[in-house]
Amino acid sequence: MFDNVCRFLAENYASDFAEWIFGEPKGLTVLTPTELSLEPIRADSLIMLQSEDVVLHLEFQTIPRDEIPFRMADYRLRVHRKYPNKDMRQVVIYLKKTSSDLVVRFVSQKPHYGGD
Repeated sequence: MFDNVCRFLAENYASDFAEWIFGEPKGLTVLTPTELSLEPIRADSLIMLQSEDVVLHLEFQTIPRDEIPFRMADYRLRVHRKYPNKDMRQVVIYLKKTSSDLVVRFVSQKPHYGGD
């Protein structure tokens, strides 16, 4: 139900998502998940956006699922194989309120992208 709306928003307002997540404007283009395929990617709402130096992975979910951490790690490894010199930010956006222990909210003022 939410898939098409989320995809539309992420693809048409990529710069707004980037500014919200990175805290600064970034020019992003759509990276099709098929470019990362070792096997078919089966996801509800998977959005991959890229700039010259970073890949942004947005995953929209309605309910928490046990397999999300594994799925996120799998996508991270696929992106690293294809773009080893790009940083990656992964965000799961839950579309319904939840009190599940599977959902953890991280808040930081300045993102850290590896290195030191």
